[in-house]
Amino acid sequence: MELTAEERIELHGFNNLTKSLSFNLYDICYTRSKKEREAYIEYIDEQYSADRLTNILQHVADIIGAHVLNVAKQDYVPQGASVTVLVSEGPIVEVPTGTYEESPGPLPDNVVLQLDKSHITVHTYPEYHPEEGISTFRADIDVSTCGEISPLKALNYLIHSFETDVMSLDYRVRGFTRAKDGHKLFIDHDINSIQNYIPDNIKETYDMIDVNVYQEHIFHTKCKLKEFDLNNYLFGYSKDKLDPKEVEAITEMLTTEMDEIFYGKNIANSILQ
Repeated sequence: MELTAEERIELHGFNNLTKSLSFNLYDICYTRSKKEREAYIEYIDEQYSADRLTNILQHVADIIGAHVLNVAKQDYVPQGASVTVLVSEGPIVEVPTGTYEESPGPLPDNVVLQLDKSHITVHTYPEYHPEEGISTFRADIDVSTCGEISPLKALNYLIHSFETDVMSLDYRVRGFTRAKDGHKLFIDHDINSIQNYIPDNIKETYDMIDVNVYQEHIFHTKCKLKEFDLNNYLFGYSKDKLDPKEVEAITEMLTTEMDEIFYGKNIANSILQ
C-alpha cells in the first residue's frame, strides 16, 4: 500500500520500514608519471580525509533530521578513509502528510524530519594503474534509515559534496510496518525513479539509465558525465602544454575509463604511446 500526501494513517507503534540509499561515485584523473600519481593520491587523501568526510556525513544527518549518537572514523595507510555515523531520534507515531513529494532534497543547514535507529557510512578507495596513466577515486556512501523519511532527501547534497564523473545509485525499501488496524505497509511513499531526487541542472550534465524493480521497491540509476574539460583531468599542467595527438589520446583514455565504469564491462583500451 502506497500512501499519498492526503492520507494520514495512524501506525501501530514505530515505523519499521528500512530505507537504504547506496551512493557510489567515481572521480577520474590522468596521471602520466609516478610522481603525478602519488601527488593525486595525496591530494585525494587530503581532500577527502576522515575529518572532512565526517563533516559531510554530519550534514547528511542534519538534512534527514537525525541525532548523531556515535562517530567512528579512520584514515588508512597508504590511502583511503572510512567513517561510520550512528544516528537516532524519537519515534513518530503517524505518517506525516505532504512528506513524500519526489524532488531534490536541500543542501546543508536544513533539518527536514526525524528518524530512528539508523546509520550513515562512507568508505573511499583511491587507486591507480602503474602503466595506463589513469587514477581513480571511488567513494561508497550508505544512508540507511528506519522511519518515515527517505535518505534520498540527502542525495542532492551528497552529489554537490564530491567531484563526480560516474555515479551508481541504489535505493530500496525493506520490511514492513503496520497500521493501527493491523494492515501491513510495505512502502509509505510514492517513488518512480531516483532521478526525481536529482536537480535538473545536474541531470542535464549526465547520461542516465534506470533499472527499477517496482514490485520489490528496488530502484537503480547510473549516471555518466556527458562532456568534460580535459584541463580538469590533468594533474599539475594544462592541455595547452600537450600536442594535439596527446590531447586526443588522453581524452580517449578518460572516456574509455568512464564508459567501462558506467557500463560495467571492459572496453578495448587506448594506450598513450
